[in-house]
Amino acid sequence: MPTEFPDHSDALAKLVGEPSGPVELSPEAVNSAMIRHWVEAMGDRNPVYLDREAARAAGYRDVIAPQTMLQAWIMKGLRHTLDLEAARAAGTVASNDANSTMMALFDDEGRTSVVATNCDQSYVRPLYLGDRLLVRSSIEAISDPKQTGLGHGRFATSLMEFFAVSNEVAERGVSAEELVSQAELVGTMRFRILKFRPGTGATAVVAKPPRPRPAITEDNAFYFEGLRAGELRIQHCTDCGTLRHPPLPGCGSCTSLNWDYVLSAGKGEIYSMVVNHYPQVPAFDYPLPIGLIQLDEGTRIVANLEGDPESWAIGQRVTAEIRALDDELSLPFFHHDDMQED
Repeated sequence: MPTEFPDHSDALAKLVGEPSGPVELSPEAVNSAMIRHWVEAMGDRNPVYLDREAARAAGYRDVIAPQTMLQAWIMKGLRHTLDLEAARAAGTVASNDANSTMMALFDDEGRTSVVATNCDQSYVRPLYLGDRLLVRSSIEAISDPKQTGLGHGRFATSLMEFFAVSNEVAERGVSAEELVSQAELVGTMRFRILKFRPGTGATAVVAKPPRPRPAITEDNAFYFEGLRAGELRIQHCTDCGTLRHPPLPGCGSCTSLNWDYVLSAGKGEIYSMVVNHYPQVPAFDYPLPIGLIQLDEGTRIVANLEGDPESWAIGQRVTAEIRALDDELSLPFFHHDDMQED
């Protein structure tokens, strides 16, 4: 029988709008060293982030921080996070904020798996050197239970409001909560997660993806056009008569650029072959036998071999079947001669 879980909808609804933690002050003020690291890592060459003259020419009073760094200024690092989690596990730090309560209720409902779904940032004004950020977090929304592809779950949205004061004001020893009343809103961030019950996701069969498309060029377009018309066309040098495949712009024997094509009967023998097991591409079935076919006309072609991989051997006679995979792509597939005749 399926496990019965409690429904904490009423308790969760009461958490909406509640603070999800204390107001926090960024460890450092906005500074050029961190900006330089960021733009170098991101490859962002906008001069307003490091060049004061360029920033002023663009209408700013000084260099600005990249706006997508908004959350970076209040992060305290992995060590701080691990220490905090250890302290909560040991009971030396309380876990009674709204966010911890929300997560515990989700877990009690059986929604123990989590995935982040999206993050939206909005910017009120740019950040300047010397700005010290504060962040105030709250639970903005908790959805009703929903069936998703991952499982039966709830979406939870956290709202983070970012404020700025000068570094001088921040160093006066006033609490972060009091500083917010003197600070200026500079941006917001909404972070949404899905907490879901593992093993309750959709079980729909995913259709096999289409076969990878070949690169069509002026040199080989005639070949693929021929396959769509049910013809196996082989390039033919009109100066020396050499056949060549795959198609090339010039003849490897006489270097002539003059060519047409001949129609192959699609008969030949296996010159060489391989059975591919890995790496596996979703568009194909495995094991995948592939042959280098010596056509009776005198050239070779690489193509799929149809049937049991164990049934193939070098030297066997084969016949091509041109098959339309979709409206755009047709390819030759080679069978044993006796199978084709049946």
